[in-house]
Amino acid sequence: MKVVALVSGGKDSCYNMCLCVKDGHEIVALVNLYPSKESESGDELDSFMYQTVGHQALSYYSEAIGIPLFRREITGKPVDQSYDYKEDKHDKDEVEDLYRILKQLKDDNIEFDAISVGAIHSNYQRIRAQNVCDRLGIKMLAYLWGRDQKELLSEMIDNDIDAILIKVAAMGLNAEKHLGKSIKEMYPTLLQLNEKYGINVCGEGGEYETLTLNCPLFKKKLVIDESETIVHSDDAFAAVAYLKPLKISVIDKISKNVV
Repeated sequence: MKVVALVSGGKDSCYNMCLCVKDGHEIVALVNLYPSKESESGDELDSFMYQTVGHQALSYYSEAIGIPLFRREITGKPVDQSYDYKEDKHDKDEVEDLYRILKQLKDDNIEFDAISVGAIHSNYQRIRAQNVCDRLGIKMLAYLWGRDQKELLSEMIDNDIDAILIKVAAMGLNAEKHLGKSIKEMYPTLLQLNEKYGINVCGEGGEYETLTLNCPLFKKKLVIDESETIVHSDDAFAAVAYLKPLKISVIDKISKNVV
């Protein structure tokens, strides 16, 4: 099938896109939703649907992957927070931003049969993405859904998903110590924190968010040359902070076969 990949920059959306290709599908476009410049909360929206931290990097994804990228500002809010989503009652819900950009692609004669979604455990996201798919007559490909998180994160690392922690918001995670570290570097720590505090190893409870700098589908890789740490809460036990990329480069990848 021809697939439009929903990408936030996080490890989950990028790995699910890799699995789509592995399963024989073709990624024809990337779609990203990002916060409006007029947003009161700036880079990080109070969204139940979208990761917006690190959105500055997404404009470089098309160059890195070699696939067209389509973006839309998030104008809606999480209006309908009920288990079942009813689009006819909530025209201003943030879910409608996703519907509108995909509908626009259809109207512009971009052919696709499915979307790639990196949902693992959130029924809130899965149900709403499925609602959009049903209305457009397309399928949802969510290869990560329901997977064991310890096994899944290990699999991502083994399959060369190079993603760094771009936000921390959990007991045991420290902005100064952990922001910017790769998931490979953080894996032992995340397992320990899972045992000690019960955090979700893949960050499904909002414990952390990631930014993918390189993966097997990337023809080039991203480098964060300059960034700023934004601290929301400097709590000694559970700081809330994120990295804001200020300068990003897209560079050639070095072949592993080079001696």
